[in-house]
Formats: sequence, structure tokens, C-alpha cells
Amino acid sequence: MIDVLEGALRVLLVLGAFLVLPLVVGQTEHKAMAHMQSRLGPMYAGGFHGWAQLVADGVKFAQKEDIVPAAADATVFKLAPAVALIPYLVVLVAIPVGPGLVAQDLDLGLFFVVAVMGVGVLGSLMAGWASANKFSLLGGLRTAAQLMAYELPFLLAAASVAMAAGTLSLSGIVQQWQPWWLLWQLPGAVVFFVAGLAELQRPPFDMPVADSEIIFGAYTEYTGLRFALFLLAEYAGIVVLCALTTVLFLGGWHGPYAESLGWLWTLIKTMVLAFVVIWLRVSYPRLREDQLQRLSWQGLVPVALLQLALTGVVEVLIT
Repeated sequence: MIDVLEGALRVLLVLGAFLVLPLVVGQTEHKAMAHMQSRLGPMYAGGFHGWAQLVADGVKFAQKEDIVPAAADATVFKLAPAVALIPYLVVLVAIPVGPGLVAQDLDLGLFFVVAVMGVGVLGSLMAGWASANKFSLLGGLRTAAQLMAYELPFLLAAASVAMAAGTLSLSGIVQQWQPWWLLWQLPGAVVFFVAGLAELQRPPFDMPVADSEIIFGAYTEYTGLRFALFLLAEYAGIVVLCALTTVLFLGGWHGPYAESLGWLWTLIKTMVLAFVVIWLRVSYPRLREDQLQRLSWQGLVPVALLQLALTGVVEVLIT
């Protein structure tokens, strides 16, 4: 009975984090971009420093009419937002926040989260195909091309850490982590983070939703709360990517008083990385499709392979 209650409490905590953290990242993006680009609009909603901007956005989406194009595949069209969002909720179940603070500690945790994250991209593909819109279809095809290009370096970088730790358990990787890994695994960390941004279609890798070319890509025909779910999936993906980068490359809960405050260190590292994601959106222009593909195949993949080989050599020499 106690085990059941403990499991239920952990699931509730994951649900709470899933509902709160993406909204915090979204609010932070509003404020950070407003400051960086001298945009005053998000600073006024609700009075003090525009605290109600997120509430205003939610009310706006709720009031919009829910439209399904007449020629669309209605079932797939309606299902796509959930397919894009739910995998990130499932992934959070396996990410350790502190010592023993994980909803489900899996022996194959790294394999599980990478596999489930790949499912979320299907939401964009489904939306693009089902919308009966050539711009949406083009956005879906760009999503597929981008996924194929960046999934390989993403997996290779993660494999390097797993090889170094000797385990696929996310908790085990954090326990095996050493401060000198910050330099040893730094190339892999950069590859993992950049490839993750591309899979999330975040700027400067937002070719699938390039509004100056294809309106809003796969999401062009979506309105109201269905469109809001895609935005929530994007922010949830940012939280998941930053949390995974923290767990794999930044030592997770390691820090002063890790036994009692480990969850706080994980949260701080995750939110700092989320700010970097926002910063990159403001600072860099969108890549062209050829530049995007070249960066992956000629840049990230060779670096990830070299990092994997270096990790293997170091492990052989150490053991």
C-alpha cells in the first residue's frame, strides 16, 4: 500500500512539473525577448512587469474558434497535437531530479527517453499531412528531413556518455559523473544540445515553421487550443532537452548539499539551459535548408563520431 501511494505521489509530482515548468519557460521567453528586442508589449499585461501575459495568451487561445478544414483528415488532424505533446510527459517520468527523486528509475532509461522523444515528431508529420494544405505538407516534409539529419548526432552524443558511465540508467549516469567530464564530454554536450534544438525546430533551426516562406508550416491550419497545445509541446520539449542535457553532461543533482538540495541544482541547471535556448532564438537568424543539412552531416556527425571514439579509447586506457 505504501509503495502504491509513493508511486502515485511521484506521478503527481511529474504531472505538476509538466504543467508548471513549460509555462515558466514560456513566460520567461516572453520577458527575455521583450528585453533583448526592446519590445514593450509583454511588459504591460496585468500591471507589474506584465505578470499576466501568459494568462492573456491562454484566454486568447481559448476564445478562438476551433476550425477543422473541410478537406482535412479530421481524425488525424485532431489527434496530432496530443501526439506532439504526450511523449514529453512520458519522458519526464524517467528523468531523475535528485537522489531517488524519479518517478520510474529504468535500467534502460536513456534508450527509453530517446525513443519516446522521437515519437513527438510524428505530431508535426501528422499535422502536415492531415491539413490538406500544401504549405502544411511542405512543413511536415521539412520536419522529416530535419529529423533524419539530426537524430544521428543526437544519439551518438548520448551514446558517448552512456559508454563513459557504463550504464544506460539515467540515475546511474549521474552517479558515475565526474567533474572532469565537463571537458572530456564537452564536444558531445554541444552536439547533443544543438541536435536537440534542431529536433525541437527551435530557432535557428525553425525551417519547418518558417513563417516568411510557408506561413507556419505544419501548424498553419490550426487554431485555438489545438494550436496552443503545439506551443505547449514546444516548451515542454525545451524543458525535457535541458533536463536531459543536465543529467547526461552537467552532473544532474551534483552540487553542494546534493543529498538534500540535489533537486534544486537540477532545476537551476535546467532553467539556465532553457534561457540559453531563448537567447539563441533572439541572437541568430534562421538557417537555410542547405546550411541546416550541411551543419549536421559535415559538422555534428563527424564531431560526435570522434567523441565516441575518444570515449572508447579513454575507457580502454582507464580500465
